[in-house]
Amino acid sequence: MTMVDSATMKAALREYVEAFNAGDAARVCALYADHATVEDPVGAPRVEGRAAIEAFYAGAIKTGARLALVAPPRGSHGRSASITFQVQVTMNGHAVKIDVTDVMTFDDSGKIERMQAFWAPDDVHPA
Repeated sequence: MTMVDSATMKAALREYVEAFNAGDAARVCALYADHATVEDPVGAPRVEGRAAIEAFYAGAIKTGARLALVAPPRGSHGRSASITFQVQVTMNGHAVKIDVTDVMTFDDSGKIERMQAFWAPDDVHPA
C-alpha cells in the first residue's frame, strides 16, 4: 500500500495557492480527486465532486480574492496537511482579510479527498 508523503502534500498545497492566485479554477480543481469534498467554512454544506468543486472555486476567484500564506504548509505523519493564510477580498463593499487554516486529506496518488476551511466570523478583519 502506497502512502502519500509530506513533501507531496506540501507541494500540492503550494500549487493550490499559486493556482488560486492565478485565477485558474480548473488548475485548482485538478488537485482534487474525483470524489472529493470541500467544506468552506467547516459547518457549511459540503461541496461534492469535481464539477461542483470547480464551480465553487470559479465563484471564489470571481470575487477577486487573493490568498497570502502566513506560514509554510505543514505536513503530518498521516494523510493530511494544512496551510494557514489570509484571504484578501472585498465583502459588502469593504476590503477585509480573513484568517483561515485549510486542512486537506489526500489519497495515495496525492490528490485532495477532503478540504476543510477553518474560519469564523471573528476571523474577518478590516484590511
